[in-house]
Amino acid sequence: MNESDRNHEIFEDERRHRARRAVRFGRVKRWLRPLPRRANLSRYPVIRHFASVARANPHLWSFQEAPVRRAVYVGAVIAFLPIYGLQLAFALGTALLLRANLAVACAFQLITNPLTAGPVYYATYRVGIAVIRTLEIGEGRGLLGTRINALVLGGVLLGLAAGIVADLVLRIARWEARRLRQRHARAREHAARVRDRDVRDDTAE
Repeated sequence: MNESDRNHEIFEDERRHRARRAVRFGRVKRWLRPLPRRANLSRYPVIRHFASVARANPHLWSFQEAPVRRAVYVGAVIAFLPIYGLQLAFALGTALLLRANLAVACAFQLITNPLTAGPVYYATYRVGIAVIRTLEIGEGRGLLGTRINALVLGGVLLGLAAGIVADLVLRIARWEARRLRQRHARAREHAARVRDRDVRDDTAE
């Protein structure tokens, strides 16, 4: 394979990657559309009372790596806690406190909905009660207290596990995008050098 064919292949890979990325971004945008944004905070019963505070904090709307990574863990843990119906309020408060992205934190709350709340809380309870019985810590006052503790403990553990998985996926996606950009930049530089050399050769002739 000569240099021209190799450069062409690299540019085609970049074009295909950009097309796939555009499709993924389109899906993510549709997924995030109903979630809190600066323009639609008034739609949410609790959050709308803090709309001015939310709009005044730019980190809530930043998609830089640090706010997004914090939001992944914040959102994942809150999604598994037994606070159904108050999740968005908790997401807002925690995002303000930890300087995390609000939309991403709220997106994780879609994990727990009317269809999944039962299975999710059953799973968190089983995990929590297993840890309490194994380590012999976390028992509450009476059976009800122990069950509540199990729900909270299991929610935190499963939320952290989900956050770790999501964080790894984001890291891999960022690494792949960065690697492809670097490869494309090197190919463009090489192609530019080849064009300059051909121009000099033609001029010399």
